[in-house]
Amino acid sequence: MAVASMLVLAFTGILLAFTYTPSSEMVTYDGPYAPLVGAEVSAAFDSTMDISFAQIGGMLIRQTHHWAALLMPAAMVLQILALFFTGGFRRPRRAGWVLLTLAFLTVLLAGWSGYALPDDMLSGTGLRIVEGVVLGIPVIGTRLVSWMFGGRFPGEIVEHLYPVHVLIAPTLVVLLLLTRGWLAYRHGSPGPAGTGTPVQASLGLRLWPDAAMRAVGLTAITSSVLVLLGATSTINPIWTYGPTSAGNVGAGSQPDWYMGFLDGALRLVPAGWETEWFGWTWTFAILAPLAVVGVYFVLVIAYPFVESWVTNDSAEHHVLDRPRNVPVRTGIGVAGALFYGILWAAAGSDVLATTFSISFEAIITTLQVALVVGPPLAFGITRRIGIGLQRRDRKVLLHGHETGRIVRTPNGGYVETHQPITAGERVRLAVTPAPIPPARPDQDGRLTHRERLRGVLARQFEDGHVAIARPDAEQAPTRGQLSARDHPQPR
Repeated sequence: MAVASMLVLAFTGILLAFTYTPSSEMVTYDGPYAPLVGAEVSAAFDSTMDISFAQIGGMLIRQTHHWAALLMPAAMVLQILALFFTGGFRRPRRAGWVLLTLAFLTVLLAGWSGYALPDDMLSGTGLRIVEGVVLGIPVIGTRLVSWMFGGRFPGEIVEHLYPVHVLIAPTLVVLLLLTRGWLAYRHGSPGPAGTGTPVQASLGLRLWPDAAMRAVGLTAITSSVLVLLGATSTINPIWTYGPTSAGNVGAGSQPDWYMGFLDGALRLVPAGWETEWFGWTWTFAILAPLAVVGVYFVLVIAYPFVESWVTNDSAEHHVLDRPRNVPVRTGIGVAGALFYGILWAAAGSDVLATTFSISFEAIITTLQVALVVGPPLAFGITRRIGIGLQRRDRKVLLHGHETGRIVRTPNGGYVETHQPITAGERVRLAVTPAPIPPARPDQDGRLTHRERLRGVLARQFEDGHVAIARPDAEQAPTRGQLSARDHPQPR
């Protein structure tokens, strides 16, 4: 779906580039939209209005382009979540994880730069917020604003963002995804959770015609849905917003969904949180959200390496995990997703307040508390659910599936009969993660602070793994070492 969205973006973007004018020069609008006739607008806004109303099929192309820009980061988010919860980022695919995350961030850059190009009131309000945030960075903020806008707001921001949107960001996205695709082809596709055997690319679907036909089919379906949305669902109606104005701000302005977490982070910081150091004003109401968001994505990128260090795992993994079998990692993923979701929800706090007639301050306070309390609580609940599901799997492995049939034994007692599990279920259920070594001293017999920290984290990570007791009382094999003959049929 992400690749299909990228193809639609490329095709529609090329068509739009023929008639779009990336200029902030002021002109008088004389197009077919009567309410704006005679208004002073930028050449960028004028050309976008011409595409929307004067060109045959222009509105369809422009709206399809926008819908594809909304779908592509959503598809990449789903892929990131799927890889995280199944452990698809482990060796030898850690580089692919880093490339996918960087590609997602680059897609955000491409979307944000394109969001500003129509030069309407909505995009102008977003750019005004960006200007204020950059100005809040001490020491270098003023120089950065001058470099970005080419002078006072709005300056030449459209001229500066246009090459970023049409050349720099798309080129980076294509290079990152092609590199990741080459690595995926080189290392093969990981097998489903519980299969016990790696499924290399050469052993799975044939590249031609099986995999190719599936890819073509999904691309056609995704493209068709995007064109249908572009034809039937209005999005970004710039004629209702009007042209941008340095002195005006549109009420109820909202960024595209993929940038909402940044806006929400700014809203959740207490107002007036600033001080003066070394002759500079340090506005923590701006610096703190930027730092938190930056640290968040650094941790996302670095997580595969951190987990490998904590678990002391340097082996190659070609079999995906079931999320319940690694409850600590699953809990971390749910906590991280909730943290991101709360920031995203905060971006719509004004809309929530007006829609549900709730105090804006009450919504902000609730989200501030949820941002601190929610992720740890979500981690604990998710971890306990994972442990409970493991215990259920162990019960099914030892006794089979409950049938609800009660039979009477020869001695007068009553027991419930159980249906034996299949060999495939036995392989899938009887998976115990490999033990994590505790902290160990170095060659000189010293226990370093770094190793002591790893030992503490290792105990926390291993806590919650339910050992699978086999019917024959032997030790259960670890992930990737199972086969059907390893487990006798339950009685």
